[in-house]
Amino acid sequence: MSDTNVVVMDQWSSVVAGLSPLHHVDKTLQNLSSTAVQLRENALLGHLVLRGDKSSGLGVALERVTGLSLPDVLLSTVKGEFVIRWVSPDEWLLTLPIEQAFTIECALRAEMTGHFAIVNVSGGQTILLLSGSQALNVLKKSTPYDVHECNFPIGKVVTSVFAKTQALLRRCDERQWELVVRRSFADYLWLWLSEAGREYGVTLS
Repeated sequence: MSDTNVVVMDQWSSVVAGLSPLHHVDKTLQNLSSTAVQLRENALLGHLVLRGDKSSGLGVALERVTGLSLPDVLLSTVKGEFVIRWVSPDEWLLTLPIEQAFTIECALRAEMTGHFAIVNVSGGQTILLLSGSQALNVLKKSTPYDVHECNFPIGKVVTSVFAKTQALLRRCDERQWELVVRRSFADYLWLWLSEAGREYGVTLS
């Protein structure tokens, strides 16, 4: 550990033993077995917020530890179950299997120097996956950001307003979108997207 004044806690047992932010949601509501819009939670992943300046060696450390390259502005990089997203000029979000989060955090800390921060926020947010032929129309009803494919190619990431909350939005492929949302707003955003998809028929899972 490069900084002996930092206490790092393994959150795997506490997060996995707990419940998903949306464990209470009635997923049979409005379930029409539709392929037009599908909404599900990608729950209980490890979430690491990485921050660093040029002196921190974050890019080099990330590649050595995970094999991922640091994405450019408004982009993401994927390798297997590891995804890193650009958030701001000195901030990125790394998601990965929760059981590996502690090991990866420690390995990154050992590789990095200078001014940096790594914060495990696994228990504080979750991911919603919106997919289907009408997923784009649901997003158009939900956010003011231009999500047309000409402006939002696969791999792009932005933080945008969704109704009365916000989320980190990433385009996973042609018909699937990922929304990273704070735990306290997960229920709100789930219900909003469920209602927005109702006119097309929506499958909740």
